[in-house]
Amino acid sequence: MRRPKLKKASKRMSCSKRFKIQKKVREHNRKLRKEAKKKGGPKRAKKDPGVPNNAPFKEEVLREAELRKQRLEELKQKQKLERQQEQAKKRKADTKKESAAKKEPKKLEPSSKKLTKTDQAHDKHSPAFFCRELNKVMKEADVVLEVLDARDPLGCRCPQVEEAVVQASGSKKLVLILNKIDLVPKEIVDKWLDCLKEFPTVAFKCATELRDRTVQEVKRKVKEGCVEVSRGNTCLGGETLMNLLHGYSANAEQVLKVAVVGFPNVGKSSLINSLKQMRACNVGPARGMTKYAQEVNIDKQIKLFDSPSIVAAPSNGTVALSLRSAFDISEAELPSAVDALLKLSNKQQVMLQYSIADYRSSPEFLVLLAKKRGLVGKGNVPDTVNAARLLLCDWIGAKVSYHSQPPPSSTQHTRFSQAVMEQMCHGVNIKELEQNNKDTVKAVKCPNIAGSIVFRSPGLTDGILDDSKLVEADQSVGLEEEMGTDADDEEKDGEEDESGNEDNGEDLEVTNNTVLSKNEPGGERTAQIKDQAKAVVMNLQQPEGIHLKNESKAMTVYLDHGAEPEDAYDFNTDYV
Repeated sequence: MRRPKLKKASKRMSCSKRFKIQKKVREHNRKLRKEAKKKGGPKRAKKDPGVPNNAPFKEEVLREAELRKQRLEELKQKQKLERQQEQAKKRKADTKKESAAKKEPKKLEPSSKKLTKTDQAHDKHSPAFFCRELNKVMKEADVVLEVLDARDPLGCRCPQVEEAVVQASGSKKLVLILNKIDLVPKEIVDKWLDCLKEFPTVAFKCATELRDRTVQEVKRKVKEGCVEVSRGNTCLGGETLMNLLHGYSANAEQVLKVAVVGFPNVGKSSLINSLKQMRACNVGPARGMTKYAQEVNIDKQIKLFDSPSIVAAPSNGTVALSLRSAFDISEAELPSAVDALLKLSNKQQVMLQYSIADYRSSPEFLVLLAKKRGLVGKGNVPDTVNAARLLLCDWIGAKVSYHSQPPPSSTQHTRFSQAVMEQMCHGVNIKELEQNNKDTVKAVKCPNIAGSIVFRSPGLTDGILDDSKLVEADQSVGLEEEMGTDADDEEKDGEEDESGNEDNGEDLEVTNNTVLSKNEPGGERTAQIKDQAKAVVMNLQQPEGIHLKNESKAMTVYLDHGAEPEDAYDFNTDYV
C-alpha cells in the first residue's frame, strides 16, 4: 500500500504472505535439484586411490611414476630456457637497430638539412603549406572575401592580403565580411560599418547549429507571427552577401570563384556552411581546423573556396600573435600574452565577466581564475597554465563579448587611392547594401554595451604569403633574440665593471644623498654607519627572499629603518 506524502511504497508485509513466499522458493529449488539428478549432470572427479599395498611390483610402479615426473620437469625447464634465449636474441637485435638508427642521422647531417625545407612544404601542419594553399586559392579566385571578427575588425585585417588583391592582374574584387556581430553592441557595429568604407562591407551572423546531409532535421512547431532570430541555426546577412555575389557573377563569363580568407577563428568555414545551409566544412574551436583548400558549390553560378588561415608574421605584438596565430602558443609565451591582453582590456569589466575579485597583476588574475574554475592540482596548487589557455580560448572563440572602438574620423586615413576604391565598389549598389546591413543589425540580438568589455585594438596584423619571407622572418627573429642576449650580457659586464671600480681608488662612504670620504669632516661617522649597516644586512632579508649585497643599498635600508647611530643594535653582544 502506498502511503501518502511518501515517494516510495512501503516494503512491509504480513507474516503469512512472507512464509508462503519462502515455501514456494524451497519447493522450486527442490524441483530443480530433482531434474538435475534425472539428467545425470557432471559428477565430481574421483581421487586417484594410488597403488594398493597388496599389488605386486608396487615399488617398480612407483619408481616409474617418479621417473615420468622428472622427465616432464626437465622438458619444462628446457622449453623455458629456449624461450629465454629467443627473447634475449630479440632484445639484442632491437638494440642494434636502435643504435644504428641513432648513428644514421649523425652521418647524414648535411643531406637531412637539405630535405627539411621540402618536407615542411608538404607537411599539412606547417606554416609553409598554409601559405602555399592560400596563394593557390587567391590566384584562382575572382572575388576574395576577407572575414573580420566584429569584436576587433582592425586587428583582423591583413594589409598584405589586401595589397595582393589590389595589385593582382584582372578585375579581382575584395569584400569585407564583418562576422560575429551578435557578440558586439549594435552601436559599435554601426560605427564600424561607417568606418569600413574602403571596400564593400557586409554585416554577417553565422548559423552554428547545422547538421550533415545524412541527419534529418527535427521539425519544430513555430507560432505564427514569431520570427526566431536568437537561435544558433539562423543565418543573418546571407541574403545580402548572395545578392552581392550574384551581381558579380552576372558580369562573369564562367562560374564565379570566391575565396574565403582570414585569420584563424574568425568564422570562414562557418560562413560557407551558412551559405550552403548544411555542414560542408569542418568547424571547431581549435586553431587551424582547415588544413587545405576545399571547394564548395553554392549553386550553378557561384563556387566557394575554403582556405587555411593566414599565417601571422613573427614581427607582430604578443596580443596579435596570441589571438591571430594559426598555431597554439607555447607555455613560455602564455604569461606575456595574458599580461598584454589584460592591459588592453577594461579591468572592472574583466572582473565582472569572470566574477573575480580585484587583482594587481596577471599572475594573481590567473590564480583567481584557476580557483574559480576548479583548475587546482595536488596540494591545492592553482594550475595557472590551463587557466591562461582557458582565457585565450574564451577570447578567440565566441564566449566573451568584447569590442574595440573604431578610430576617429580625424585620424582615419585610407591606404588605397580613390581610384582603387571606386574600382572595388564598381557594380555594387552601395545604398542598398547599407540599408540591408542596417536591417541585419536590427534583427540580431546583441549584448548590452555595459556588459561588453572595452578592448584597445593593437592595430593591423601583418601576415606572410610567401615561403621565402617566412624563412626570412624566422631568421630575423633569431637575430633579434641573439642581439637581445648580447645586450643583456653587455649590461651585466658594465654593472660588474662599475662595482669593480667602486673598490678601486679612494674609499668612499655613501649615505642617502651625500658622498663623504674619510678625510672630510663626518667621514669617520659615516664609516661607523656603514659597518653597522653591513651587520644589519647579514640578518635582514627582503620579502622576495633575496639578501642585499650592495653596500649602498645596505646604507639606504639601514637609514630607512630609522635607526640612529646611538641606538644601533650590536649583534656581537648578548642582551639579557
